[in-house]
Amino acid sequence: MLKNILILLLIISFQFCSEPKLENPFPENKNPWKEIRSERIDKLLPQAMKLTGVDAWITICRENNNDPLAIHVGGENAVSPMAVIFIHDNDSVKSIAISGGGEATSLKEIGLHDTVIVYERNNKYWDIIAGQIKLYDPKVIAVNSSHLNIVDGISYTQRELLEKALGEKYKNRLISSAQLVTEWLSVKLPDEIEIMKRAAEITSKWEIEAYHNVIPGKTKDSDIAKFLKSKMAELGVEDAWSPDQNPSVNSGPDRGHSHATDRVIQPGDIIQTDFGIKVYGIWCSDIQRFAYVLKEGETQAPADVKKKFENAKIGHRKVLAAMRPGITGYDVDKVQREWMKETGSLPVRWGTGHPVGYWAHDLGPYLGGAANSVKPTGNAALELREGQVFAYDGFFSWQMDSLNTKTISVEEMAVIHDNKAIYISPPQEELILIGR
Repeated sequence: MLKNILILLLIISFQFCSEPKLENPFPENKNPWKEIRSERIDKLLPQAMKLTGVDAWITICRENNNDPLAIHVGGENAVSPMAVIFIHDNDSVKSIAISGGGEATSLKEIGLHDTVIVYERNNKYWDIIAGQIKLYDPKVIAVNSSHLNIVDGISYTQRELLEKALGEKYKNRLISSAQLVTEWLSVKLPDEIEIMKRAAEITSKWEIEAYHNVIPGKTKDSDIAKFLKSKMAELGVEDAWSPDQNPSVNSGPDRGHSHATDRVIQPGDIIQTDFGIKVYGIWCSDIQRFAYVLKEGETQAPADVKKKFENAKIGHRKVLAAMRPGITGYDVDKVQREWMKETGSLPVRWGTGHPVGYWAHDLGPYLGGAANSVKPTGNAALELREGQVFAYDGFFSWQMDSLNTKTISVEEMAVIHDNKAIYISPPQEELILIGR
């Protein structure tokens, strides 16, 4: 009998040890970024420059405090000061890298830029940049200076030195690259969308797994967060936003963008998890999942809880139906606001949604503004385009008590494709039930 038990234990142990390790769908040795970046410059940048009327675009790169867009233009490894200049020519762009000798060999081998100009330490770096601009004589020259932090890479001192080298004639042709960069980065290639699709699917899968591990009366919001962090570490992916607030797990009243606390999850709670990962160090996901903790004797969520979730879900589907090329982010948000009024939802401070891609809050049309303005302004006035990806919410908010509100904010990711919006991964259809 003892021998049989030992054999059984050995079999179980073997099966446990032989369980296949989670296959990484984002192996670093197969990172496609360099090929995708080259394709983006060849295919999408000329369109963006033509659309915005920009003839030349200058990005200044350097070590330690690099331009946020350095990785997009091939200047991420700059040590000595480096400039990347794109010249728009009909339906193509010519790219010029001006680099110190230490990085020039690598730049030439990578082959991203058409021309690599090497300067020696004693040469006048800014004069070389100015010389290239004067050679092509662009009428509109974009530089990375903007109220948008992603497009605000040139420092005050660098701007001064560039303007001095350019002289009065070309200095007066400088504009912010904000519009150009927004048009360029907001549109994603099909291969990028496929990567983001896989990231969104994994994000949702892990959130659901986390809920299945909840023990009411014992598990804390922070335990869910720790579980999701462990999954990220196992796969080797990064946070899509501030690590302290990713994931944001909340089983109590509204907390907005926040860290997960040590609140113990109780029967009757509605749990919100807002979670995103960054894969290959480039592409982000942003997905929310909601669960209800059953009380003793319950086998389903109460009718009023299910109705609140359904209101939020229908709002999300209405927004999806409204999203298409040519509509403004403001008008998309307006669809949501009208539905919230119809269902009796409290107003919320958040916009309906935002672009997602290289950052959780990426550049592009803002799906918002209708709650506080009678007309679209800023990025809410931008029109949606094919290839843009959004993370957006369907809202229903109510008063929990005299001091607190609770909001269900169904959040999914959708892409503008073939003249309409489609979900990038399967959306949540029902509340996840805990405790049965």
